[in-house]
Amino acid sequence: MPKLSPIAIAGKTAFDANCALCHGRNAAGTDKGPPLVHDIYNPGHHGDAAFLAAARRGVPQHHWPFGNMPAQPQVSGEDIASIVRYVRELQLANGIAYRPHRM
Repeated sequence: MPKLSPIAIAGKTAFDANCALCHGRNAAGTDKGPPLVHDIYNPGHHGDAAFLAAARRGVPQHHWPFGNMPAQPQVSGEDIASIVRYVRELQLANGIAYRPHRM
């Protein structure tokens, strides 16, 4: 586990309570949800606002064969922000950095 900032530590706690069941320990994915420590989720393809929108509104299945992600209304905006920070720090620790998305 990389050394995390205080905000990311709070994010890990919120992630473990709300996201890990599907997105896995350390955001590595499970058979229920995709890994968030994956280049497809680099900040140039899925910006921080995409994570906020996903938690608020849910997401129809599009990149992976896991089905739709339901909205997560129990997660506060502050917790979502710290979860995003946690995921971004995990991504950086695994060599996933911003790359512009080109279509």
